[in-house]
Amino acid sequence: MAKISIKVVPASSKDVIVGWLGKSLKIKVKAPPEKGKANAAVIDLLAAKLAIDRDLIEICSGHASPSKVVAIQGWDE
Repeated sequence: MAKISIKVVPASSKDVIVGWLGKSLKIKVKAPPEKGKANAAVIDLLAAKLAIDRDLIEICSGHASPSKVVAIQGWDE
């Protein structure tokens, strides 16, 4: 299982993986930061870009924060 630090910018104009910001991957999503909508959008975006099932991606920490740690099952660090 691989764990990746990410920095999420919710309520953006589009869903996009921006690139590395230090040791974190910067991700922008259109969804607002309410009721887990932005978190779900992050998982959907990562699953689409990695061509894997969204059930293999889990937010481990930072559910209510822009800084999060995401675990990806079946991937090595």
